[in-house]
Amino acid sequence: MIGRLIGIDHGRKRIGLAISDAMGVSARELSVLASRGDRADFAAIAEIAEQESAVGLVVGVPHNPNAPAGLPQQADIVLDWIARLRRAVPLPVAEVSEYLTSDEARALAKGAKRNPREPIDDLAARIILQSYLDALSYGSATFPPPA
Repeated sequence: MIGRLIGIDHGRKRIGLAISDAMGVSARELSVLASRGDRADFAAIAEIAEQESAVGLVVGVPHNPNAPAGLPQQADIVLDWIARLRRAVPLPVAEVSEYLTSDEARALAKGAKRNPREPIDDLAARIILQSYLDALSYGSATFPPPA
């Protein structure tokens, strides 16, 4: 048993959140935060983590193997954000590659007959977190992650 983890899908406008069960087996959607800047975002994440008794955070990093070389990548932006998150929230933070999770989230939303205008960031966070939980169960990831 590892405890509850919060999955995070970082975006410039919205931050999707998901939560695991205490056994670390399954993830579910939690909420979508409207991004209001790092300070407010990190305070909201810390508050939610405390309310949910979370023991760690799992953040998706959008590594794109088809991105043109030499240009700033979305992954670099998210990695910088994660570095600031680590300084602001006193919980271990794991990084998970999340290439194409938005496409998966759109397919899940469509299958669930979710309103197409409704944000899917929480679904993407669930996919990110579930992939990490699956990696833990297969032994290909550890928690807390190595520093």
